[in-house]
Amino acid sequence: MTTKNTESRSETKSESESLSGGVTWAAANARRLARQGLTAPSDGGPAAVAGAMVGAHAQVLSAAELSVALRLDGGATRETVRTALWADGSLVKTFGPRGTVHLLPSADLPLWTGALSALPAGRNAMPDGVRMTEDETDQVVAAIADALADDDLTVDELTEEIVARTGPWAGDRVMDAFQTKWPRWRQMTHTAAHRGALCFGPNRGRKVTYTNPHRLLPGFTPLEGRAALAGLVERYLYAYGPASPQHFAKWVTAPVNWARELFDTLAAEGRTEEVRYEGGPAWVVAGDTDFPTEPAAPGVRLLPYFDAFTIASQPRERLFAGAAYERALGGGQAGNFPVLLIDGVVAGVWHQRRSGKWLDVTVEPLGTLTAAHRTALGEQVERTGEILQGTPRLTVGPVSVGPHA
Repeated sequence: MTTKNTESRSETKSESESLSGGVTWAAANARRLARQGLTAPSDGGPAAVAGAMVGAHAQVLSAAELSVALRLDGGATRETVRTALWADGSLVKTFGPRGTVHLLPSADLPLWTGALSALPAGRNAMPDGVRMTEDETDQVVAAIADALADDDLTVDELTEEIVARTGPWAGDRVMDAFQTKWPRWRQMTHTAAHRGALCFGPNRGRKVTYTNPHRLLPGFTPLEGRAALAGLVERYLYAYGPASPQHFAKWVTAPVNWARELFDTLAAEGRTEEVRYEGGPAWVVAGDTDFPTEPAAPGVRLLPYFDAFTIASQPRERLFAGAAYERALGGGQAGNFPVLLIDGVVAGVWHQRRSGKWLDVTVEPLGTLTAAHRTALGEQVERTGEILQGTPRLTVGPVSVGPHA
């Protein structure tokens, strides 16, 4: 794949040009690609890449490993990411934005926990008889922090310890989950993570374990909420700006009116500034108004399930243009399909299946592939095989597998 770093090597618009003419989607997209390590690989490590992505979605851990490694140079593989996660501890696996599992830089955990715990509490969707009160939530979070202070525990082990510290109500199996019943306390797993009481430990065989982040990061303390939220907005805007309060609210799952107030406050403090973007107001980090004059460099990428770029880039109908909006957005939600990216826009979907040493990759383009596209696609499939440590075989044709739930 022939690439160039459009942010650092191409001419950029001056601040006056950017503000007077407005920022085009093509310019914003080119800058996002460059800052994500999708134009040219990053020479940083996994933690730096996860930071640039503002978190790597890890509900499917193999997808997160691929998301991070494909942005690195020097032949990085999934083992590179696993080393950062489980050996040197520069990455942490925990519950991030939208209450979903993410890989985050460990050094950023004080900011993330401070910000996420300061988000407005949404309506608890659990039914009567299952829903926990605020007092019960506080009890469970304190019990989790105490139980994990000295050891990694499986879900069952942690349940026993929580019940011993709170009472049998916390362990009542009342939560519907995957054709079974989970203990009541598990509805607050992500809340405990957001408050800095819990993160993932290494698997014990096939069993998930949890640990206390204080054991991984001595001296760890969540940042004060308002300062942490400001820092998170700035990182989000640097990676995915220009963006509106509505975009940020969707990304973190928060009320739009609350996000508007937050953006107004940050603008009044001089931390962000307004630009014209796609015909309307949007915001960038103050002073960060240089954008490439050229669209995204020609190239082909295979992005896995829930890649941060496809989830956070807005407006979504520009990234998923034409037929891609129907084909590549499972139920209207970005990330449910791995996507084929050509010249910076979604141009197809793909799927991979492992069988022994073989990694069968099926790519369904939504248009005609040129000879150059086919060559670059072959290189991407080889790189995917290298990262996932399998021998790849490419098929160009329909993807019959549905979206990831």
